[in-house]
Amino acid sequence: MVYYLKHVEHISGFRFWLQFNTGEEGIVDLEDVLTNAPGTLGKQFKDNPECVKQYYLDPWPTLAWKCGFDISPEFLYEIFTEQNIKNVAEPQERYNANK
Repeated sequence: MVYYLKHVEHISGFRFWLQFNTGEEGIVDLEDVLTNAPGTLGKQFKDNPECVKQYYLDPWPTLAWKCGFDISPEFLYEIFTEQNIKNVAEPQERYNANK
């Protein structure tokens, strides 16, 4: 499957709402990815939170920032899936613990 972004919105901090070509949509937290970006980019995101808001979808479409950093749609989908599975699994674990 080829994944690409149809729409992105900044929510707050390092959180973004993403919509994929698959129809899946939801919120991802990109703090770890952005603050650990290579070179001086990670420090830039840590020290200047306004940089997080300076994003755009490039023609591929890839989520990119004016500072030159980008995240491929495939990696974003992986992050999205991992974070959403974790969020769905946690209530299930609590439910099973109360039985």
